[in-house]
Amino acid sequence: MDHFTYRDRVLHCEDVPVPEIAEKYGTPVFVYSSATLLHHLASVQQAFASADPIVAYSIKTNGNLSICKLMAEHGSGFDVTSGGELYRALKSGGTGTKIVYAGVGKTDAEMRDGLENGVFLFNVESEEELYALGAVAQSMGKKAPVALRVNPDLPPKTHAKTDTSVKGVKFGLDIEGVLEVSAKAVGHPGLAIVGLHMHLGSPILSADPYRAGAAKAVALIKEFRKQGHDIQYLNMGGGFGIHYRKQEALPASAFAEAILPAVREVGCKLVLEPGRFIVGNAGVLVSRVLFNKDTGGKHYLIQDAAMNDLIRPTLYDSFHRVWPVAPKAGVPERPEDYEAEIPGTVKQDVVGPVCESGDFLAKGRNLPPLVRGDLLAVFSAGAYGMAMSSNYNSRLRAAEVLVTARTHRLIRRRETFRDLVACEEDC
Repeated sequence: MDHFTYRDRVLHCEDVPVPEIAEKYGTPVFVYSSATLLHHLASVQQAFASADPIVAYSIKTNGNLSICKLMAEHGSGFDVTSGGELYRALKSGGTGTKIVYAGVGKTDAEMRDGLENGVFLFNVESEEELYALGAVAQSMGKKAPVALRVNPDLPPKTHAKTDTSVKGVKFGLDIEGVLEVSAKAVGHPGLAIVGLHMHLGSPILSADPYRAGAAKAVALIKEFRKQGHDIQYLNMGGGFGIHYRKQEALPASAFAEAILPAVREVGCKLVLEPGRFIVGNAGVLVSRVLFNKDTGGKHYLIQDAAMNDLIRPTLYDSFHRVWPVAPKAGVPERPEDYEAEIPGTVKQDVVGPVCESGDFLAKGRNLPPLVRGDLLAVFSAGAYGMAMSSNYNSRLRAAEVLVTARTHRLIRRRETFRDLVACEEDC
């Protein structure tokens, strides 16, 4: 669910009219709902409560400090994939005892940083990484706590660029060879293999892959223990799908039903790494119409958000619902099906100002006629929107606003032209 609703034909975030936000902070602007963030975090915590899990919010989805602080204040740990993300986690109130350090290419400096800050688990994805981490830990007089990330070789589940558990991707140790790797590491003075990690990709709309992956994890944990490893953690990653089109996603309880039996069987502490599931539907990208253009038999709606603000449609051919912030009479306030023919609409490509043919937010979308100055909302933009944004075409990155009930506050100011060149002028 989300807390973005139309009232009297005006989109509200919680109790704040979105035009009020656009007027105060300008466009494009990302608008986030505190209530939605906390609802989805709580739904994961409650669904898996019987296992008393460590819920480690995946910072890569949206690392804004205010959002991360909200997560920490409500019991979340953090999943980080770089030194920068570890810095954000610590600055947001995270502690090492609830931080998982993931990523296939950690540098020695990042490993040292993680060890110095006491992260409770390093997800390790290759044999070379395992021994590099062990050497760094030994040099510091420490033992690195490790969860071996296993690629379970499951059938494709999502987009090829976000499916991380099929054979041939860069992630994880091959399931056929992981026991050989773990056997060699028994007794290593710088390593303590204490967990198994399995992330299946994202977004996943069925619980079946988790059930299949958990069954493979149980078998491996039993073998690791036979080798002498004290396995305490089962990390099933994240990847739970969200509502992008209609109501296609499963509740957290459906994934819990698939995963919890495995957790009980092996008696491990469960670790989860949700990100998109928490923040995806908690944000919208609001833009303002600049121009209309008809050419080549197509209608283009040109507005001031672009691929540098939300690259997912260009990168993954992803679908985001798009609708006016204040739809005129004669069209639905909020259609049930954004892909169906809608009375009072015409097919339009929603594009931005970036100098690329690939700069679009939606193609062939049924939208009512809009004019210069109208506001547009792109839904489900809370995850991998601002986190993947850039300054391409020397565009200023958007502002971010957090809404709580009837209040709103700026949590990231819009960049300035001075910001664009600051790192170059400071050399």
